[in-house]
Amino acid sequence: MSKVSCSPGSNQKPKKASDEGKLKWWQLSIVGVGCTIGTGYFLGSAIGIGITGPSIVFSFLLAALGTYTVFNVLAKMTADDPQEGSFCYYARIAYGKWAGFSCGWNYWCSNILIMGSQLTALSILSRFWFPHVPLWVFASIYAILAIIVVLTGTSGFDRIENLLAIIKFSAIIMFIIIAIVALFGWIPSDAKPNGFSLAPKELFHNGFRGFWASLIYAFYAYGGIEVIGLMAMQLKDKSDAPKSGKVMLIGLATVYVLSLILAVSLVSVDLFHEKESPFVTALTNYNLSFFPHVFNAAIIIAGFSTMTASLFGVTNLLVTLAKDGDAPKMFSKKLKFKNLPLPSLTLAAIGLLASIITALLLPGKIYEYITTAAGILILYNWFFIIISSLRILKSKGWGKILAYIGITLIFAAITGTLLEKAIRPGFFVSILFVSIIFIFCLFMRKKWKNSDDTKSSKPIKYY
Repeated sequence: MSKVSCSPGSNQKPKKASDEGKLKWWQLSIVGVGCTIGTGYFLGSAIGIGITGPSIVFSFLLAALGTYTVFNVLAKMTADDPQEGSFCYYARIAYGKWAGFSCGWNYWCSNILIMGSQLTALSILSRFWFPHVPLWVFASIYAILAIIVVLTGTSGFDRIENLLAIIKFSAIIMFIIIAIVALFGWIPSDAKPNGFSLAPKELFHNGFRGFWASLIYAFYAYGGIEVIGLMAMQLKDKSDAPKSGKVMLIGLATVYVLSLILAVSLVSVDLFHEKESPFVTALTNYNLSFFPHVFNAAIIIAGFSTMTASLFGVTNLLVTLAKDGDAPKMFSKKLKFKNLPLPSLTLAAIGLLASIITALLLPGKIYEYITTAAGILILYNWFFIIISSLRILKSKGWGKILAYIGITLIFAAITGTLLEKAIRPGFFVSILFVSIIFIFCLFMRKKWKNSDDTKSSKPIKYY
């Protein structure tokens, strides 16, 4: 995931990104697809299907529109003024030091929860082969492996990530091809395909309330789009950033929606559950003994790569926060051995440990809780990206309408979590994190008032 700094400087001018880019627009689109697909889609979509039924496909379409509004404005801000501080820098320019500080720590917290979500998902998927092994055992193994990867260092990590991205995308394409063949009856089965019903009662499994509640899982499947916005500064022609985002999201939405339509068409929605990928469940009635094993392994590999990359991201982010005075200075220290930021990594490891302990204490619903909270925290940052753009870009006409559509969809996804009892605790977990960040903001006010940087900061206008 992200190795990009997310913290605005305190007393220094933010480092401006190099104007020389190497990526073509279509290359950024491909990278975007690889970075975005994760266990939120492979496993979290099963929860969405259980909540709303076949209408989950409409949730994913609305989430694609909301995601595009975020990418579009972030890409424009990045193209006009590429900064290492990224969306946290733009929030600070638009609303002040408190906004940059909040975005930085909110991003750190959301990634910690994302790691916990990925960790739990990997453990659930691993129980496909070993159903009697406790969840926390697998969580411990994957956490240790991820920490080892960070400790040893990986100079070729980007190349490995690209390879794993191909595995993820190939797994989806494999399912789509097999599902279409199964739908045409070319694979022997005792059960007939369920079909995609357009009848309101079947389409909206739990009515409009269930559909509203499912939005958070659709948005979570697109999580990571802000990282692609950061990478827009690496384009040869930075004006191609919005086009790259459009192609990427059209590709993602097409693959997501098509695969979900096929999944809910093959079996009854009552068979989907959070402990198994919906794409494995969809082909349960077919004599394909190899598929569940191959597909499950592909998801685990993909999920582990995302979790490990997130661990890199939060580790490097905390170092930058500490250097900028937004975290204790001890977290900026690095060892001579491989330039390893041990204090920062230790805190991230504690976050992983907390996920393992939680998985031990609450194995039943922990994935829903962590995934919901992580998804909401991501959306808080997306909300700040949009409202920052309204001040910085001075959008007019369709641009402003699109921004408000994005805000409305984000608000709908967040509030929808209150409607479903099974995922409601995740909302309160996210509020707890935001409250803690707010309390720290209050403590930092005196320091910011005395900061020359805060006094001299003026909003930058782009036209």
